[in-house]
Amino acid sequence: MLASIATVAFEGVEARRVEVQVQQIGSGGEGQFGIVGLPDKAVAESRERVRGAFAGIGLSLPPRRIIANLQPADLPKEGSHFDLPIALALLASMGVIGPDALDGWAAIGELGLDGRIAPVGGSLPAAVAAGSLGLGLICPEANGAEAAWAGEVRLLAPRSLIGLINHFKGLQVLAPPAPGPMRDTGGGPDLREVKGQEGAKRALEIAAAGGHNLLFLGPPGSGKSMLAQRLPGLLPPLTPAELLETSMVWSVAGLIERGALTRDRPFRAPHHSASMAALTGGGHRARPGEASLAHNGVLFLDELPEYAPQALDSLRQPLETGEVVVARANAHVRYPARFQLVAAMNPCRCGLGGAGRGACGKAPRCQRDYQNRISGPLFDRIDLTVETPPVTPADMALPPPAEGTAEAAARVAAARAMQVERGRAFNLSEPDSLNARLTGEAQETLTAPDAAGRALLMRAGEAGALTARGWVRTLRLARTIADLDGADGVLRRHIAEALIYRRAGLMASEGNVAPAPSGRVPDGLPDRPAAV
Repeated sequence: MLASIATVAFEGVEARRVEVQVQQIGSGGEGQFGIVGLPDKAVAESRERVRGAFAGIGLSLPPRRIIANLQPADLPKEGSHFDLPIALALLASMGVIGPDALDGWAAIGELGLDGRIAPVGGSLPAAVAAGSLGLGLICPEANGAEAAWAGEVRLLAPRSLIGLINHFKGLQVLAPPAPGPMRDTGGGPDLREVKGQEGAKRALEIAAAGGHNLLFLGPPGSGKSMLAQRLPGLLPPLTPAELLETSMVWSVAGLIERGALTRDRPFRAPHHSASMAALTGGGHRARPGEASLAHNGVLFLDELPEYAPQALDSLRQPLETGEVVVARANAHVRYPARFQLVAAMNPCRCGLGGAGRGACGKAPRCQRDYQNRISGPLFDRIDLTVETPPVTPADMALPPPAEGTAEAAARVAAARAMQVERGRAFNLSEPDSLNARLTGEAQETLTAPDAAGRALLMRAGEAGALTARGWVRTLRLARTIADLDGADGVLRRHIAEALIYRRAGLMASEGNVAPAPSGRVPDGLPDRPAAV
């Protein structure tokens, strides 16, 4: 007898339909249980887990040859979540449950040898896919609260295989699971705790308002990491669409606990020993990397030059396209990766930039060699480069600043609201309306400066201070500064402030030491202020 049930195979966060067909063939084939359809090692081992689970609930396999076919056969099947659909199709084939009991259902889940159903990753995208196909989803009890976030989808979340059999036989009724809680993390650390560094705080606010990439450059203990950790508190909560996108990535990675979601934007801070696969995704099953786990949030790279150059350069494409493509011989796996990059670094290996007690005395060669570990194209994608000078005892003796995260977040929210309102005229989605992501006609129209601002930008370009990408990013940055200023148009002063941040990035990318506040700058450009 042939029986079948639907399940899914994951390609990135996309769940593709797979039909699981089980048939008993001939007689005298006791112990022969084959799985076909391009299974990986974990799927091939399903036959042993299914055999053990059946024994655990008091069932034995029929004395016939069993074939489980996973359709389509040319789609790679990876993971242990195929255990439950194979077992259910086999139960229907054996007549343990009715032949039509599985109609209209898809299933995912891993089986234990005692018949319990263990949690698996990807239940949220599986539920979304099942709903779009007009199917219900059977998933492990531990994944039920997560799958319930998919909305109007029929769900069953049994704890064990025997409980599911009893449900289909009418001996008990499994209640549909409820969505998990919406977790509140309390807002995170406050910007008021950072003393001094007023210029860096200003840059942090600008980065938050427009979604710009940011680099802090300064000696150890100057507050670079403290500032970066306070960026999520300045950002607005995830929209419903962003929450679903982000949660689906985390679901595939198996990082959602008990179905609890949060509207806080992700903040990922991998160690500088992270490999290229860890940052951008890959490995045996092409798992999402830190760039995708930071989707719609912040990716913080501390000690930037200590990362492997190849790993850093792998971020260049995601920073432009907003997605990661993991290329395989038989498939291309895509993960969303629209993140805001925030990085921190010391000016040189000794950390003191060649000045002060304890400096190595090898400046400026030490600084040049250390900063050259970061490629020019990656520097070119960083909108703001900000120096964080040492915090003085006088700064530490001051009382906490009057303004903290709440006040800065209110200004950021107002600036972002302006951007969303302008984006509607160009039919832009809310994420794409941020100044850092403007393209095409919207960019040309919304970032156009006044005559004085354009003349200043031309002088900067003629002085060799801007690449073509730098020109565009300077205009986007100036647009954000204008939004925080409450100005309708981009004026010369907005271009001037944007060039200050871009100039530091250019000088670092050329292997030069970024100038001190009193350093000489190209003619026609404003002097760098100690605090903007």
